[in-house]
Amino acid sequence: MRARRKAPQQLDEERLLRLVAKGDRAAFDELYRRTAPWLAVRLRRRCADEQIVAEVMQETYLAVWRAAGAFAGSAVGGSAVGWLWTIAARRLVDAFRRRAHHAEPPLAAGERLAAPAAEEEVLAATVGGEVGDALRDLAPELRQVLQALVLDGLSVREAAVLLRLPEGTVKTRARRARIAMRKALT
Repeated sequence: MRARRKAPQQLDEERLLRLVAKGDRAAFDELYRRTAPWLAVRLRRRCADEQIVAEVMQETYLAVWRAAGAFAGSAVGGSAVGWLWTIAARRLVDAFRRRAHHAEPPLAAGERLAAPAAEEEVLAATVGGEVGDALRDLAPELRQVLQALVLDGLSVREAAVLLRLPEGTVKTRARRARIAMRKALT
């Protein structure tokens, strides 16, 4: 007897990506339905310009459709949503670079909203104990740099563009954050 294939709604994101790599439109639609709201919120926390967010969303999902076969998956420890966020974060940096040639960079979401970023709330909820306390005690500008470099996996140059800071400032803040974390944990 032949095994029945699960409906896309019953698959995890990694399996959906593998199906997308084979050209499965239903799997792509399901992956988009699950991840687009989350990704849009996360991008809006970094950029207040809705046009840039929409552009980055479109470029991200186009890249996912074209390059889903490049996703290595959990065999190397990566998650599908992590891979998706890496693509989106790099596309956002590229959008900022393109716009920087024409005008001032858009407002960072922090300049528009005073609420904590979604990933800060998740980090606070998932990282407990001394490490969580040390992260919460960091100055916001240090935590922001750590988030870009460690959680988002951006390079110093990409973080500098995203945060609209000189690369040297990003490096300095990253060093200060590491020192503060080390001090708090010893």
